[in-house]
Amino acid sequence: MSKSTLTPIIPIVLALAVPAVAQQDENVQRALIQRQQQSDEFAQQLRQSQEAAKLPPGDPDARRRMEMKHLEQRQRLENLDAEQLKRSGEGTPPQFRPQQREQMKEERRPLVD
Repeated sequence: MSKSTLTPIIPIVLALAVPAVAQQDENVQRALIQRQQQSDEFAQQLRQSQEAAKLPPGDPDARRRMEMKHLEQRQRLENLDAEQLKRSGEGTPPQFRPQQREQMKEERRPLVD
């Protein structure tokens, strides 16, 4: 094919490729956010397990209160995770996605630490 034959095809190929690349980038963003959320959930579970291990064994009321507190913390983190996934990539230009992930991580910090 000559250069003049390819010239009209190039914009068509680019028009088809750009949305696919953008979708792939959004999928990568979502996967990175999910991975961080999984890490945060694990860190929360570890902290809660360590807290539970420190509780004296002879106090069932204290254990029940602690378990309720832990359940509430897990539910709050799960709700935040779901809300963040809904927001991920929504109109966020690719150059700002790292900042979006960092902001989401900071939003989860109080529930994890």
